[in-house]
Amino acid sequence: MSAFVVAIANQKGGVGKTTTALSLAAALVRLGKRVLLMDLDPHGCASVHLGYYPENVPFSAYDLLLAETFDQGLWDRSLLRGTEGGMDVIASNVKLTELDLDLRGRDNKGVLLKNLLGEASEDYDYVILDCPPNMGVLLVNAMVASNLLIIPIQTDFLALHGLRLIFDSIRLLNKVLPKPVAWRALATMYDRRAGACRRVMLLLRNKLGDKLFGTVVDLDTKFREASASGKVIFDIAPDSRGAREYMALAKEILSL
Repeated sequence: MSAFVVAIANQKGGVGKTTTALSLAAALVRLGKRVLLMDLDPHGCASVHLGYYPENVPFSAYDLLLAETFDQGLWDRSLLRGTEGGMDVIASNVKLTELDLDLRGRDNKGVLLKNLLGEASEDYDYVILDCPPNMGVLLVNAMVASNLLIIPIQTDFLALHGLRLIFDSIRLLNKVLPKPVAWRALATMYDRRAGACRRVMLLLRNKLGDKLFGTVVDLDTKFREASASGKVIFDIAPDSRGAREYMALAKEILSL
């Protein structure tokens, strides 16, 4: 059976997208799940965070998506195995920015990732996709391939304006897909001391209802410390608020 695929996407940057991808993947590993993290963002923040620098990675998501058909040998060469039962990784490459042009004449280019994971994800319980912040062939592929799209939303009034873009993209895809994109929103960077944050939180709950995860991710300096040391929050502060919140998110997802 193929893995449950979770895409993490928002067309506004700086909302905790990569932190969510990494922290959720790490939480699922700690719950005993086999997890693959696939970095589809040309910026490669998730890859670099884990110590996989694009210039040192011979094969990446770019090579897999460019291949005409599934190639088990290429998949095996692209797969970066986690140590001590950690998550496996398919790294990013800056050449992903060229994928829209490279696939210009390709038929069915929106289902390349879905087909790839259909062949390759049987070894995993979950595949987490860290998506680029702009609409293009990569984000379309991620949304089409996903069983669940998670939209991290910074609890800030400006961040709410960026939501229209991703919801417009979902609506466009739903017109052509056999079944609608399943999505949930995740409130991030919440500062319970700030009245503006509390008002945004109330607005999100009223507007989104059960489409908003019960878990709320607070501001936590441990995320920044983990990033600076090339680790995930569970490695440096497993009992921190941020770690507990992403563990709660992972459990919410397991219960879906």
